[in-house]
Amino acid sequence: MNLSWRQHGACRGIDPDIFYPVSDEEAEPAKAICATCPVREPCLEYALANRERDGVWGGATERERRRLIRQRRKSA
Repeated sequence: MNLSWRQHGACRGIDPDIFYPVSDEEAEPAKAICATCPVREPCLEYALANRERDGVWGGATERERRRLIRQRRKSA
């Protein structure tokens, strides 16, 4: 899998801890960074494909990613 998109992430150089909030409510700062990111989609797709359990990826928390996976299964 080509991960070159990672080099263009808005999160580069930012303290990674911000992307691993202890609750969904505390995920807003990370989501704000993701909202401006040029590689948000490939980041989210990577997290979905690899079943990332922790953190905010592509602007989505783990709970939100689980919901996306369920929705995709239903529409498949």
